[in-house]
Amino acid sequence: MNSTQPPEPTPTPADLPGGDGAGLATEAADTPEAHNPSGRTFMGQPGPLANLFSVELWERFSFYGMQGILAIYMYFAATDGGLGIDETVALGIVGAYGGSVYLFSILGALVSDRLLGPEKTLFGSAVMIMLGHIALALVPGVPGLALGLLLVGVGSGGLKSTAATLVGSLYSRDDPRRDAGFSIYYMGVNIGGLFGPLVTGFAQQMWGFHLGFGLAAIGMAIGLTQYVLTRKGLPESVHHVPDPLPHAKYPLWAGIAVGTVVLVVVLAATGVLNAQNLATVVSALAIIGAIVIFALLLTSKKLDSDERSRVVSFIPLFIGTAAFFALFQQQFTVITLYSDTRLNRTVLGWEMPISWVQSFNPLFIILLAPVMAALWTKLGTRQPTTPRKFGVGIILMGTAFVLFLPMASVVSVPVLWIALIMLVATVGELWLSPVGLSLATKLAPRSYPVMMMALSNLAVALGTSLSGALAGFYSAENEVGYFGTLGAVTIAIGVVMLLIAGPVSRGMRGVR
Repeated sequence: MNSTQPPEPTPTPADLPGGDGAGLATEAADTPEAHNPSGRTFMGQPGPLANLFSVELWERFSFYGMQGILAIYMYFAATDGGLGIDETVALGIVGAYGGSVYLFSILGALVSDRLLGPEKTLFGSAVMIMLGHIALALVPGVPGLALGLLLVGVGSGGLKSTAATLVGSLYSRDDPRRDAGFSIYYMGVNIGGLFGPLVTGFAQQMWGFHLGFGLAAIGMAIGLTQYVLTRKGLPESVHHVPDPLPHAKYPLWAGIAVGTVVLVVVLAATGVLNAQNLATVVSALAIIGAIVIFALLLTSKKLDSDERSRVVSFIPLFIGTAAFFALFQQQFTVITLYSDTRLNRTVLGWEMPISWVQSFNPLFIILLAPVMAALWTKLGTRQPTTPRKFGVGIILMGTAFVLFLPMASVVSVPVLWIALIMLVATVGELWLSPVGLSLATKLAPRSYPVMMMALSNLAVALGTSLSGALAGFYSAENEVGYFGTLGAVTIAIGVVMLLIAGPVSRGMRGVR
């Protein structure tokens, strides 16, 4: 999972000076009673946290449960219940789909901030996710695949951009329970991520893909039902639109939305956009989006010299994040194929489902995240700076890929070896991912708080889509070249990050 720790709350325009006075109203209502009107508690936290915890647990259960069997559903032969899509194309689609979720999260943030508000956006997104899983379970063939992935992708992007906001709304800015509450909430992420692939993978192996997708839909329905029954306990602030879009601009943005959809349809109909190049297209969109945002920030007259320096310092961290996730997210592409074709998954005469390998990562996070948190707490100000943490995390991710090499000549690779590889990758994740989103909010210029969060999401989108594009170069015959090259290049990027950590830290101007 790449959301092991919460991002710090992103300020809305109403919280900024000159934000039409709404910030004053926010301060006046910044009391525990305003944030938890029901007065209920959950493990010493505001009562609605239990509801949001459940929603996120079941959403992650359904998301990772579906993603655990997605690649094999596409490339398995029709006689085995799959769609018979070429392996390389299937893995590219998985990467493109994963990257698009982070692109859609930017769209979700805009809808939340300007049209619907966070609560309605989360609810609508959760409904879309459930409908997407239902489409995968009930609509046969490629049409069901396309409809299901579109609904789940857009819905997951919307939920990703609003869920943490709703959790943050349960606390005043100086509430000492805040960090503990987020830790409880994000444990739901990893519990769902742990059990999703286990349940859907077992169902797929025993009764077929569509039941696996159906269980993902049922999981989302459970979380959604609980949310509907208890959503009224949320604070009043989440039901309002922070920065409403003026009605006069509705036609303009509606025209842009319709034009975008028409353009995508035309490109797909003419073959310019197709399954083979989808991952590359999503990667290109992420790069173009990042260049545009960096250019906007660096040329804006609203930034002072310190803010501009911080934006510049984020550029190597953006590249490092993309490099990390280009390898890390291959657990859903190349490593899925590797688990199918190269692993000995037999345990006491029973063959373990392919998707169970994807539960190693959340299991290790649940076990190791408290250890890492205790380590950073003990070190205090002596802990490494963020750029150095990034460097170590990237090197560990590259090392995980190098660990594939000793098994290149082994016909049937022990499943514990892939567990070791995922352990090293997860430790790398714990060095890099927890600070990534939080860092973006700390480095954000006061006038553009959302733009830096968008850049952080674009970095993950780029890396995730690259995990699909790079998968086209993998084959069992080319394991040494594939894993060795990507591992070495990534380690080199991590070493460079360590070498420039000093200048990057100074460029962050007081942000550690």
